[in-house]
Amino acid sequence: MRVCCLAKVTGKVQGVYFRASTQEQAIDLAISGYVKNLSDGSVEVLACGDRDNVDKLTAWLETGSEYSQVENVEVKEVEWQDFNHFSIV
Repeated sequence: MRVCCLAKVTGKVQGVYFRASTQEQAIDLAISGYVKNLSDGSVEVLACGDRDNVDKLTAWLETGSEYSQVENVEVKEVEWQDFNHFSIV
């Protein structure tokens, strides 16, 4: 089953290779969507794909990149959106 999930990741997640690492994980899992920095210091991730793979990515977000310090991840399922790839915005 295909799903889209929108996640907001807070903590030390900007300037620590978080977006690029998220993109690498998403590509490995055949997930489309995007990752972007938000003005409040958090990161937003929209992940669309097979439910199992989206779940794997959202679980990975709990730890994040090597130098990140994730404090919280809020995930909600949203309406399906078509993307051709996973991009850094």
